[in-house]
Amino acid sequence: MSMQPGASGDVPAETVRVARAAFPKGSLAIRVRDELGVLFTDEQFADLFPSRGKPAWSPGRLALVSVLQFAEGLPDRQAAQAVRARIDWKYALNMELTDPGFDYSVLSEFRGRLVAAEAGQLIFDRVLDAARAAALLRSGGRARTDSTHVLAAIRSLNRLEFVIETLRAALNALAAAAPAWLTDHAEPAWFERYASRAEDYWLPQGCGKRAELAEQSGADGMRLLHDVFAPSSPAWLCELPSVRIPREAWVQQYWLDAEGQVRWRYPKDCPPGAKRLVSPYDTEVRYSIKRDIKWNGFKVHLTETCAPDTPNLLTHVLTTDSTVPDIKATDTIHDGLAARDLLPDEHLLDTGYLDGSRIVTALQRHGVTLTGPVAGNTTAQAAGAYTQEAFAVDWGHRTVTCPNGITTGQWREALSHRGTPVVRVKFSATDCRPCRVRAECVSSTAAMRREITLRPRPEHEAIQHARAIQNKPAWRERYAARAGVEGTISQAVQTVGLRKCRYHGLAKTRLQHQLTAAAINLARIDAWTADRPRARTRISHLAALRPAE
Repeated sequence: MSMQPGASGDVPAETVRVARAAFPKGSLAIRVRDELGVLFTDEQFADLFPSRGKPAWSPGRLALVSVLQFAEGLPDRQAAQAVRARIDWKYALNMELTDPGFDYSVLSEFRGRLVAAEAGQLIFDRVLDAARAAALLRSGGRARTDSTHVLAAIRSLNRLEFVIETLRAALNALAAAAPAWLTDHAEPAWFERYASRAEDYWLPQGCGKRAELAEQSGADGMRLLHDVFAPSSPAWLCELPSVRIPREAWVQQYWLDAEGQVRWRYPKDCPPGAKRLVSPYDTEVRYSIKRDIKWNGFKVHLTETCAPDTPNLLTHVLTTDSTVPDIKATDTIHDGLAARDLLPDEHLLDTGYLDGSRIVTALQRHGVTLTGPVAGNTTAQAAGAYTQEAFAVDWGHRTVTCPNGITTGQWREALSHRGTPVVRVKFSATDCRPCRVRAECVSSTAAMRREITLRPRPEHEAIQHARAIQNKPAWRERYAARAGVEGTISQAVQTVGLRKCRYHGLAKTRLQHQLTAAAINLARIDAWTADRPRARTRISHLAALRPAE
């Protein structure tokens, strides 16, 4: 479909009259239109549509519908119904009261175009541009970031259920695409064994019987893959997605013994969570663990402003695999904020986002000060009189002096086991062996001398400075503002449905989160312009009675 020419930016007079009468105090959609004007135009989405073909419904209007849909947590059918029946939505969309709207399937098609062109960021950025034009957003100040887990739109399966369901999905795909071929190659037992989902019948309880069933399914899968990839089979069968998935899954879950028998892998022999498939219906989902939370899905990082004289608006949203640690998101977030001229002067983060390298990079590359609790020293000499902090480092002369006055110049630049640059310093065994306090200084009974590993000077000094101030009352008072981002996550989970994916795949989930962030921003702009006070932290009745310390 081609793009339909944009409609006038003025709201029809009859729509205005009826909307004012029906909503004398306004609504979210009406106030957003009055305060921010026309948020999206058709020209902004011109690249998503061909120049010829059947005219499409206005993409600018579809973008606003998508944001309002997420603001109210509506599925596609109800969102299309709201466009058709609700006066306040017609007002926000500059529509005549008699306009019948569109079929709900248009929203899915529009999201598909956004995903293909990676244009979801355009919608999110346009809301930020409108907030900036209304003097509700500016660079500098302070920002805060935190992440939360997102559950994929799949059923959670254990390993046995996963391999059975993967094989069942492949058989169903072949039954639809090549029924005659499958009839000739399928074993009669398969129709009974894989006709229904694994959880629909009782799986064996004993470990031995479960392993036996797993190996039976493994043998069936190997037989199917052998037949599909045989030279005599149609070549296009190998290209079916549901057929390629078992090939990868069987490598991860099985191995062949010397006799060619399919064997069930021990859990420790399976690939790590970052590579292991967990569902045949969404191959981008990964299993992850964070403290006491275990989930199949993704992770989202939300960054918001926290100035007292402007609304707290989300300025960056980042969706990643569930196995990506928070520390790898820090530089990406700053690069994204820099591209939109929304870098803060101070960024409040928790320990998971901080290390010496990130502190130095943020300050040198972007001029951003990172504030957050730095992880403590976890080495064997982390306590006592001979901690690493007790050794004096002379960076200019590349020497280190121990608390007893012994100086060493055995200074070597190297790489850590993670591939990051470090400095390894060794003291002489001649000096350390006769030392009376060697047992307190050297953790290993076999070692004859002390060895110290240092980060590069800028990182080392940044870490030392952060550890020195993070326990002071003034620092704690300033850092307390970071806790507000927990409320943002709660709002996103409870009112916009952030916790669960609506769609399959990382790209569609990323679009969901961009629309979610845009919807939250519209709601907060509306609350700010309506002069509604921010909600106070809820305290239970029991907590309110807690005696003062």
